[in-house]
Amino acid sequence: MNILLMTIVRFMILLPILLMMACSINPATGTPDIVMMSESSEIEMGKEMHEKLIKSMPIYQDEKLAEYVDSIGQKIVKNSHRKDIKYHFTIIDAPDINAFALPGGYIYINRGLLSYLDSEAQLAAVLAHEVGHVTARHVVRQDSARKGASVLSVLSVFTTGSAAIGDVTNLWGTAAVKGYGREMELEADGLGAEYLFNSGYDPHAMVETIGVLKDQEKFARYRAKEEGKKNKSYHGVFSTHPRNDIRLKEVISKAGTLKSNDNKKINEQVYREKTEGMIYGVNYSALLKKQPVEKNRYIHEKLGFSLLFPVDWQVTNTRKAIISEPKNKSAQIQLLVSKRLKGVSPAAHLRNQTKVSMLKRSEDFKQNGLIGHTGIIEGANGKTDQRVATIFQGGRAYTLISTVNDIDPEIDYDSIFLKSIHSFKPHRVQNTNKKSKIIHYVKANDQTKYSLLAKQLKIGLYGEQQLRLINGQYPRGEPLSGQWIKIIK
Repeated sequence: MNILLMTIVRFMILLPILLMMACSINPATGTPDIVMMSESSEIEMGKEMHEKLIKSMPIYQDEKLAEYVDSIGQKIVKNSHRKDIKYHFTIIDAPDINAFALPGGYIYINRGLLSYLDSEAQLAAVLAHEVGHVTARHVVRQDSARKGASVLSVLSVFTTGSAAIGDVTNLWGTAAVKGYGREMELEADGLGAEYLFNSGYDPHAMVETIGVLKDQEKFARYRAKEEGKKNKSYHGVFSTHPRNDIRLKEVISKAGTLKSNDNKKINEQVYREKTEGMIYGVNYSALLKKQPVEKNRYIHEKLGFSLLFPVDWQVTNTRKAIISEPKNKSAQIQLLVSKRLKGVSPAAHLRNQTKVSMLKRSEDFKQNGLIGHTGIIEGANGKTDQRVATIFQGGRAYTLISTVNDIDPEIDYDSIFLKSIHSFKPHRVQNTNKKSKIIHYVKANDQTKYSLLAKQLKIGLYGEQQLRLINGQYPRGEPLSGQWIKIIK
């Protein structure tokens, strides 16, 4: 009873403090928020996530375009509710059509989306929407709502001293990239429209941008039907909006309306100049750039695989096997290649190859799209155990047999062998003959038709539709004489 009473007393003392810490005024909406993270923590988390992201995703290498996007983003930031934090705008080198924000002012736009925008005002609309997510602290609010469903678990951190709440990075990343839900997306629209208006852009540019993205959805449905495939739903920026969204138009109208004699910032010409020559679709030159290869990674170009051997071990490719061992030959990893038999599992193949019916710590595994099996052959007559594994790739089976000849008690051999086994992956040689397409602007004349352009440019089966899409004239529009249009060359 005394312990229970002490716990209740501690809870009653801590409760007002916790409530004061958790309740804050949202900087964008001016309404109270129940949040479980300070601004400094939010910024630190954003920085950590950004560092992970740029290591795993390619950044578009065009310094002038990057500076341009950043300048538009910073212009929006100056007219936002949280201009006191530092914002970072990054172009992801991906053909997918998306933009997203991470906590603490980290905002991203895919190169693919830039291809389909027609003006600086539309670019500003996308960035303003994402800035709205940051200023309204949507990541923090969404995560706080998730934690709020179990407030007692949060309070237990203070009463037990345990800080093991869990790693929520993946949850935040998923929300950021796929959207925050209808209400938060609409709130970001309203804030973005306000920032657009205050920056001198027509808030209607946000509606135009949604039209561009909805045309993409329409084309995706058409293509899926033509190819007999299931249509994949779009989860990117503005994905929750119907084309004629009444609620969206309402929040945009609240931002304000520029008078006809006002100097509206649209800047189509500037946008053309900045995006001229931008890569369209797959960036083959980026794919061909060799990533740093680990010092000890063995690559077999002909068979199309690679794996890590222990650091400073020598590798010998014999007719029967690939052998890796240290200079003193105290241990060895032997890689055998054989034909994969139909209907035989990796476990059965491994037992056949090693002529052993019983393996210790026997288990299946999957890695890099491949299946395999590993286990240990128990040593007999004074011999050490052997870590063995078989991995299937295509029509071949790769069997690794690891042996210790002279034991060093300071070395964890099994961990070394497992690291090599689980580093095995396919090695694909990139096609060096393909050249990336680029965006180029031309002026249409009275003879210009998208169907004729698509044939002349030889841009694939859906070339005509793609030209209409990048010019905002899908599904049946045609360019007017004297109009600037994008082509793909």
